[in-house]
Amino acid sequence: MSTWTIFKRELSSYFSHPIAYAVIVIFLLLSMIFAFTFGGFIDSRDASLTYSFFYFLPLVLMVLVPALGMRLISEELRSGTIELLGTMPLSMWSVIFGKFLAAAAVWVVAILLTFPIWISVNWFGDPDNLTIICGYISAFLVACTFLSITLFVSAFTRDQVVCLIISAFICIVLTLGTFDVFTRVYARAFNPEVASAISALGPWEHFMSLARGAFRLQDAVWFFSIIAASLFGTSAILSAKRA
Repeated sequence: MSTWTIFKRELSSYFSHPIAYAVIVIFLLLSMIFAFTFGGFIDSRDASLTYSFFYFLPLVLMVLVPALGMRLISEELRSGTIELLGTMPLSMWSVIFGKFLAAAAVWVVAILLTFPIWISVNWFGDPDNLTIICGYISAFLVACTFLSITLFVSAFTRDQVVCLIISAFICIVLTLGTFDVFTRVYARAFNPEVASAISALGPWEHFMSLARGAFRLQDAVWFFSIIAASLFGTSAILSAKRA
């Protein structure tokens, strides 16, 4: 119940301030711009939306997810309410999970609001909707992964801007470092095993595998391992501060 209380408190705070609305609107605009320009949504005839739409979402999420999540713990540290929460009958895990789930819920709303693209592709063609659903799931997993990294970083600092810069830097390095353009460079510079290992370190390979409708156990393991490690790390840091 305590997790639910934190969840409701955080979710309400997101939509009582303009930041959630701003991030969602910017996300939708950038998603549409990428889809209709670089993705060539109209001309590509990509009924699965894998390369015309989903392909570019990590590039948008790697900056906007930290922008939404930078206040998660940093604001509590700055205002001193983290100490107040420590005096309440709440476990630290309840606070962490509640905050994480509330921010994840905002991203569920943001990603689902791209439904006009899905409706359009069904209106004009006969897409594989199961593949499209996989694309939405993979986009949400990327958002949750970046969110957990931001949550972890926010436990270190009271300054939201510092949290944004550091967490966005980590997400950008992880994403661009394993972007298709760079993996082709790795393949030419190193042997295939090394290139494959480098690609597996970031989200791109795992994201694209699921976005193509191919579920692999290693992709699920990668996403949930990063999320779990970040949440456990956040708990360890806050527990140390609390002590």
